This record gives sequence, structure tokens and C-alpha cells, in this order.
Amino acid sequence: MKKGDLLELTIEDYAFEGKGIARIEKEGSDEYQSKYVIFVNGAYPGDKVQARLLKVKKSFAEAKCVEIIEKSDLRTKAKCNFFGTCGGCKQQDLEYEHQIKFKRLQVENVFKTIGGFTDLNIEEIIPSEKTFFYRNKMEFSFSKIRWLTLDEINSDKIIDRNFALGLHIPRIYDKVLDINECFLQSEESNKILNFTRDFFKSRETTIYSTKNHKGYLRNLVIRQSQHFDELMVNLVTSEENDELISQYAEQLKKEVPQITTIINNINLKKANVAIGDYEKIFWGDGFINDSIGKYKFRVSANSFFQTNTLQAENLYNTTLDFADLKGDEIVYDLYSGTGTISIYASEKAKEVYGFENVHSSIEDAGKNAELNNIGNVRFYEANLYKPMLPIVKENKLPKPQTIIIDPPRNGMHKNTIADVLELSPGKIVYVSCNPATQARDVKLLTEGGYKLIKMKPVDMFPHTFHIENVCLLIKPK
Repeated sequence: MKKGDLLELTIEDYAFEGKGIARIEKEGSDEYQSKYVIFVNGAYPGDKVQARLLKVKKSFAEAKCVEIIEKSDLRTKAKCNFFGTCGGCKQQDLEYEHQIKFKRLQVENVFKTIGGFTDLNIEEIIPSEKTFFYRNKMEFSFSKIRWLTLDEINSDKIIDRNFALGLHIPRIYDKVLDINECFLQSEESNKILNFTRDFFKSRETTIYSTKNHKGYLRNLVIRQSQHFDELMVNLVTSEENDELISQYAEQLKKEVPQITTIINNINLKKANVAIGDYEKIFWGDGFINDSIGKYKFRVSANSFFQTNTLQAENLYNTTLDFADLKGDEIVYDLYSGTGTISIYASEKAKEVYGFENVHSSIEDAGKNAELNNIGNVRFYEANLYKPMLPIVKENKLPKPQTIIIDPPRNGMHKNTIADVLELSPGKIVYVSCNPATQARDVKLLTEGGYKLIKMKPVDMFPHTFHIENVCLLIKPK
């Protein structure tokens, strides 16, 4: 076999990151263990497909489904016209009950293969009540190189290839799929998306290029409260242009009156990130409010806040259930963001100390504590890629009995793991949106003396292969 070959395959199983698994016989043997594994993107168990090989290794291959010969009974019709091209919803054509089943299995497989764990106590996954329009934040990109779909390529229509506002194609960073509708956030979000495209396109506004670092437009970020009638529009640009943004804000407010604040983030960096070096507020307060459980939170443009607000309550309830706080504990909350978990845990703890490296998140966290009249929570700015113990010692903080950890997708830095082991809390609750890095870190924590007791997946991201997972680790006495 070689790259580019077409094979007819029957999909038997499902792998992490949403790939079907096919197995073919190795020459000279028919034993299961000797079968060659092919991971097929876009295929589900029960499918019979024609697949093109993309990568061929000694022990496995990767392929892409190019034709479905026989459909699996697990499949359903995708709702979105851009499904299959856009990289956002890779499982929209898989029945939701099977999505959550495979996600739980993926957590189990990752902890066995990466963490080396054999005897796992995995509780039932918590499904998302809403499977569409569940996101409170959508981040769109501008590009002057538009990705064309097969229908557009074969169309007789004249298509502007030099202006796109939408989502990136997987592994393609300089081209953007121009979309007019997405089912992940809300109808208001789609109106904002389409108005923004038309407004700037009609004025021939330039788009920033990561190749020559010239151009104005970079990103459109929309944040929407799930519990209050509040809606934020954040336009990320490479420089200031108050006159243009003022015109945009005035017309946008008329088009979508539900908007409560409009912000311009100015990103001076070369890196293609939707975060500004500073921001200017053109309408409203510059933030929105939302709630998780009985607590209210202020969310600014660049602050971290759980993307699925409604499901976040289940995630945090699981976290507190695992922590099993009695009311007299000192709790550390690492990667505390806008203070959501810290505040959520405050009622059950004696004192909570949050550690976070984003300054705006620290400010929001402090305001969120005030907003909820909470006096037993403190937040400290800390770069968790570096040792945090100096901050603990400098502020004379008491040692924790429980540490809650909720890091970004790349997991914990080895310095932070070393600090946690030195602090030696009796209990660690590790929340993660990436079971692979979580399994890696949990393995290091168990090597440092902790025992993995149980875990529980929570589906925050329907129609994607992403899954949130909560682990409880105890230090034996």
C-alpha cells in the first residue's frame, strides 16, 4: 500500500478524534492481533466505504472516506449545509446517543493507552440537553483567500475569492470557508455574521494577512448570555480606525437591536489569535453577564468562560460532588479564569484561592466575587508555566486540603505538577477538555503518590469529538 491508494474498507470500531477504524489482514497471517489498522476520517462503525490513503506507517495507516458504499445504521442526516467541509461539527451526521457512547469509550481508551491505567472507574457520561445553539461564544475569521466548496467550484456563478468571513478548514490556516449560517450559537449570531461581511466587503476593507502582516480585519467574536438578554460583538483588527468602527457599530445596532455591547480589540501581534493587546468600547459596558447555577458572572471580551453555559452547571456540580467539601477546607483553584469554579466552590469551603495568568480574567474574577457577595475567595495572577510556590509563600497562603485544576487543552506544565505534588493536598479534582493531556498529567500525579479513584465525562460539545472529563485523585494516608 502507498499514499493515494483507494481501498474498500468495512469500519469496525471508533477512535479518539472521531475516526473510524478498519482492520485488514497482514500477509501470511489471519490472527486478529496481526491485522493492520487503518484510521478513516469521516467513517463510523458499520460503514462500508471507499477510502483514500493519506499516510502509511509500519503499524497503521490514515485515510479519508471518499465514498460511502453502505451506510451505517448509526448515521443521521446532518443539519448544516457546510457539514463535511467546515471542521466545526465532525459528528453532526452521527446520532447523538451514539456520539456520547463513543465519547465515553474514547475517554476510557485514552486513559488506558496514554496513562497506562487498567482498572478504571468511569461513571456514566452526562449528555447535553441542547445539541444545537448551545455555544455562548463563536469566533469567526476574516481571510482574503476564500476556500471554495465543490459546489462552488462546479457552479457557473461568479464568486468573489478575495473576501471570506467564516471558519477555517481543518489544517488550512490561510483560507477560510465563507459561511452564512451556523447552528452552534443563535440566529442573532448569524445575522451579525452576515451583516459584518456585507458592511466591510461593500467598503472594500482590507483583511490582515499572516504572510505580509498587512491589512485591517482579523476576527469577529460573538459572545451571548444564556440567562440574560445580553449580546457582545467584538471585532478584532490590526489597528485603530474609530470612524469606520463607529459607522459599523451604529448600523449594526439597528440591524440587530439585541446587541448590548460592541468592542474593538486591537491585535498588534503577528500571531493569528483573536485576542487584542488592548480594546476600545464603542457601545455598552464592554462586557456581558451570565449565570451558572445561582451565581452571576461578568464576562469580558478576552476572558475564559465555559462555552456551553447550561452544561457548565452539570460540570461544576460534578466537580463539587467529587471534591466532597465539608466546609472547613482550604481550596486552591488552578487556571481559575473568571473565577467560576472558585465562586461555585466558595459556599462549601472555608477559603478558596484562585490562580490565573490572564490579567483581565483576574479582574473579572474579583468583580464576580463582589457581584455575588462572596468574601472567602481571593485571586492571584500567576504564570502557571512557571513555579507558583513563590506566590503562595509571598502571600503567606495556607496550604490546601483540596486542589481543583482546570487547565487549557495542552494540560499542566511540569512545573505546576511539581508544585501540586509539593503542596500535597489530600484531594485533587482535575477537570479537562482534553482527555489525552489529562491522562498524561494524571499518570504523573499517580507516580507522585496519588490514586485515581474515579472519573466522569460531561459532554459540553455536541457534534464534535471533544469531551470534558472530571477526575478525582486521593493521596492515601
